[in-house]
Amino acid sequence: MAGIVGVHGVWNHLEGRTPQEAAALKSDAWTNGLAQSLGVAPPARVDVAYYAHLLRRGHRQAAPDPETLDDEQRDWLARWDLALNPREEVREALVLKPVRQIISGMARRCNLDTELVALFVTIVLNEIKVYFDPAHPGPRQQVRDTVADTLRRVRPSVVIAHSMGSVVAYETLWQNPDVPVPLLVTLGSPLGLPGVIFPRLAPEPVDGRGSRPPSVARWINVADPGDIIAVPRWLGKSFNGIDEDLETSIDVFDFHKVAKYLKNQKVADAVRPYLDEA
Repeated sequence: MAGIVGVHGVWNHLEGRTPQEAAALKSDAWTNGLAQSLGVAPPARVDVAYYAHLLRRGHRQAAPDPETLDDEQRDWLARWDLALNPREEVREALVLKPVRQIISGMARRCNLDTELVALFVTIVLNEIKVYFDPAHPGPRQQVRDTVADTLRRVRPSVVIAHSMGSVVAYETLWQNPDVPVPLLVTLGSPLGLPGVIFPRLAPEPVDGRGSRPPSVARWINVADPGDIIAVPRWLGKSFNGIDEDLETSIDVFDFHKVAKYLKNQKVADAVRPYLDEA
């Protein structure tokens, strides 16, 4: 095994591109980003499993307006906000706040642009809605099948999963235990997001804890303290089998972009030994 598989996160749909073209473009970008942090071109190309097209459901999937969120998504937003900033107030009281008031508070506390946060959280919640929709399980399985196909083709030494891609990778690896992965690196992961993602994982957490997929030999998690989707930053609080929980600043403004994570030295240091062995 000498390859690297990347699993992208939210906000990655490329209009006007076939899935194959989009995967190639994403793979180029990830390969170049990792090469910058390593200082040399990696000995293996990063093959990104592209699935963003599978999480689009009509025009709502791309809607940037948080007012389009349904009641369930508004509840998720309130839970997300509480996870970012736990307070004494009862959650139900927070839900009564207007969506834009919640988003403004999130942006203010994180020193981020309100409109950017509004766009970001809307897209995140729309993709989560499609992925976890129990009435339409097809996209969720199709996404996992897409990632599994890439894993079986590449047989990687390293899997790098970013954002919502960490959720997809986690479930895919549990569903395909025959594919060995020496190293799993999760970046900006919302796997432990209480009330939104964590309780909906497959397999379900046991006694309040998830576990490292059995085919994964080592799991390293990396999060920027300003990354509003990486909640909680330390996955070891919610999962057994986390070998390292690393915190690092990737950028003051680009707090979640995979390009910034891939260029970070802590990510390079985690990945480099497995590429040297390959």
